[in-house]
Order: sequence, then structure tokens, then C-alpha cells
Amino acid sequence: MNILFLMYPWDRVDPNNDSTLRMIHECVARKHTVALATVHNLTMRESTAMAFCNVFIETDKVPGVINTFYKKARFRQVKLPLGGFDAIIMRSNPPLNVTALNFLDSVRHDVFIMNDIDGLRIANNKLYTSSFDDPENRFIPKTYVSKTPDYLEKVLRHSPNEKMIMKPLDGYGGHGVILVEKQAIASFRSLLDFYINSSKDGNYVILQEYVEGAELGDVRILMLNGKAIGAMKRIPAAGDMRSNVHAGGTVVKHTLTQVEKDLCALIGPKLVRDGLFFVGIDVINGKLIEVNVLSPGGIMRINKLNRVKLQTKVIDFVEQMVKTKTFNEARRTEFVKALLDD
Repeated sequence: MNILFLMYPWDRVDPNNDSTLRMIHECVARKHTVALATVHNLTMRESTAMAFCNVFIETDKVPGVINTFYKKARFRQVKLPLGGFDAIIMRSNPPLNVTALNFLDSVRHDVFIMNDIDGLRIANNKLYTSSFDDPENRFIPKTYVSKTPDYLEKVLRHSPNEKMIMKPLDGYGGHGVILVEKQAIASFRSLLDFYINSSKDGNYVILQEYVEGAELGDVRILMLNGKAIGAMKRIPAAGDMRSNVHAGGTVVKHTLTQVEKDLCALIGPKLVRDGLFFVGIDVINGKLIEVNVLSPGGIMRINKLNRVKLQTKVIDFVEQMVKTKTFNEARRTEFVKALLDD
């Protein structure tokens, strides 16, 4: 297969922890032709969407040690049409680059794209969690989104709880997530001014029900084709409420609870319908906090905690989707040919 990873620059990869690198290594080890490009490498030539790619130079033996593989990787630079790939794996970090998706629109019916570009459009921000059918808020915390300070202040003042979580709508990696309390409501307005007015048109802010147990950490669950394939518990650093590893948190082994399994069963079918085949969800005390769809991480850490290789499941799935897509296209071609020959 010909596979393109649309991702962040190669020199920004952390070989010790990077999930994308594990997937790339798996593809190269399977002798697929693997190319890398960033969203800034996309271009158009004679109405054909293309990318300036770094293509792995094939070697007789692929190093089994990830760090060695990363250090010894060699590339040749080639401009390639996006339509020539069998699969494009989206691994670009947030925020979503809408222009990149526009380039991919022209090849979406010819190439398997993970995750689907329409799915990325609707799920790239934190509003997506509210789209799941959970009227009693069993799994989805009550969430309020606005860039009107008066309204958000009213929400906090009338909340049945003494504290809420505030975060920017388009943040990621734990950036900008803070705990706000009613007893400090006098300074809440200045916080809102900072969050909302830091851009010309104003930023949307999320106020979310505080989920008890958040101070003890959250659970990152990786889901593939609507099913959980691995999980880990993330514990905040001392004096910090954020569990993200990039914010100083640590990870421990975790077995899914029945409530977490029920949550995955609730959201799995919609994720698949939206073309969101590989996602990472963040869960606190059985409640869905975020759905990460652009470049969900955690493969390396979950692998290490459980002595597994989740990247093999991911690439197995990609191969199967490409095989199915190719089979269906061949069957349609035969069908049309039979009609014309009749």
C-alpha cells in the first residue's frame, strides 16, 4: 500500500513517546510505501491536489527499536498526487487546518482517509461531546459555551455546585483549563475578559460541570472503529488539576470499569457514522470530558503498561478498510461493465 501520514514536522517527533511514530514504524516494517507531509506541504498542480512528501527509503532490515528507527530514517523528497495514495492518515496537531481539508476533498472518494474529513470538521472542537444522545447527563457533563461574559457569570452564579471547569473552546493538551469557584466570582469577570478578548473577534469559552474525582486524574481511552482498544489512568502533578502528561501528569495501568464500557458503547456507533475511526476520549468518573480526533496520543504509554502493540491493530484496520474500498470499487466497475455489455 501507499500511505501518507499528514502530520507535524519529523524533527518535532519525540521518539520516546510519539504515537504517530509507532504507526509509521509499523507501516514501514510491513513494507508499505510510506510518505510524510505537513499541511503546509499541500499544493495544487493543474487542478490536481498534491503534496511535497518525504518518502521513506526502503532498507533491507527495519530497526525494531523505535529510537534507532527514528535516527536512521532516510527520505527522498518527491511531489506526489494525493489521489495516488491508498490511505491518508491524519495526524496533524490541533487546531484544525480547514484549508488542508479542502485539499483532501478532491480525493476523498478515491482514498481512505482516517479520520474522515467531514468527521474532523464537526468534531475538532469540544462542542462535539454535546452531540451524543444523553438527555439525563449520565455520561456527558452539563456544558455551557459562550463568549458573552454576563451569561457565563450567571451560569457560574446559579450553578448547583460550588465550582466549575473553564477552558477555551479550541484548546488542547490541557492548555487554558482552570478551576473556577463561586467564592472567587469577584475575579471571574477579569478571567473571562482575558479568555474572550485575547483575539479580535472574541473567543468562545466553555464552562462545564465539575466532575467529582477530577483531582484524582482522568482516563484516556483509545477507540478504534467504535471499540475501546486500550486505556490508561493519568494522574495530575502535585498542585495541578490537569492530568495531561504534557502538563506534568503521570500514567498508571487502568482496566475499564463497567460505566466506562457503557460510555464507549453509547458513543461508538456515532463515532463510526461520523468517520471518526481512531479517537482518544478523556473520561473522569465515568463522564466524557473530551473527544480527541486529530492526533490522539497514548499508544506508547498504553503499550508499555500492558505489554501490547496497539499500532498493529490500527494498521490492521487501515489495511482492511483499503482492501474493502478496493473490492467495492472493483465490484461496481464489474456491475457497470455488465450493464453496458448486456
